[in-house]
Amino acid sequence: MPVSVDLDGLDGLSRSERIAVLRRRISGAAGPAAAAPAAPVTSAATAPVLEPVPTAAQRPTRPVLPVPSALSELLPEGGLARGSVVAVSGAGSLLTGILASVTASGRHAAVIGMPRLGLLAAAEMGAQLHRLALVPDPGSDPVEVAAVLLDGIDLVVLGLGGSAVPPSRARAVVARARAKGATLVVTDGRWDGAELTLSARVDGYDGPGSGDRRGRGRVRAVRLGVEVQGRAIRPRTGRLVVASAGEGVEWTTARESGPTMTALSS
Repeated sequence: MPVSVDLDGLDGLSRSERIAVLRRRISGAAGPAAAAPAAPVTSAATAPVLEPVPTAAQRPTRPVLPVPSALSELLPEGGLARGSVVAVSGAGSLLTGILASVTASGRHAAVIGMPRLGLLAAAEMGAQLHRLALVPDPGSDPVEVAAVLLDGIDLVVLGLGGSAVPPSRARAVVARARAKGATLVVTDGRWDGAELTLSARVDGYDGPGSGDRRGRGRVRAVRLGVEVQGRAIRPRTGRLVVASAGEGVEWTTARESGPTMTALSS
């Protein structure tokens, strides 16, 4: 289950001390079942074979946080760059998919000011909820709460509740995210200066029948139209499919409609 994080007692601590305290609180609140198993001791004879080192052309220019594989094809660095601020809007599946990918990879995330976040949907997409901290009611200054959590959390999601953050305040938080190597995602509000803007809309559904059975049956998949914009890239669009797969949900690219990515005129 996701946990609520107590932010008291962090003032005056160094960055490494804040990281240790925050992660202990997440692990402690989640219980012993959430603790990661100890890594097995391996010898040279039993060590796993390492994947080939990617070439310079294949390697991202900055460390990134993972996203659903179908979405990664649209992002200039294949994920959300650490130290950046990303604005997300539209269909909620986009945000829950990002949270699922980040926590499933063993990293930690926090969500601020979003009491109605779709936790069930995130879990079905593979999210590890014991690595997800929730601050549903951050009080009068959610931006300050986000700034504190950037010290020790890999991904911080900030719901602005329809408000706009002054540019001077936004620049200070952007600088903090860059210095700490964390990624901030902002949604449901105005934030000037985001490095990337991701927006999603529902384009349709798969599942209801046709002919005499038109409108009957269960929805098996949701089709999303996703647009990515950024300061250093031309806008990109793609169509993704979020579909049930066994007991979970998977992301794929809608390939039958043509190219998976197109460049729009600037």
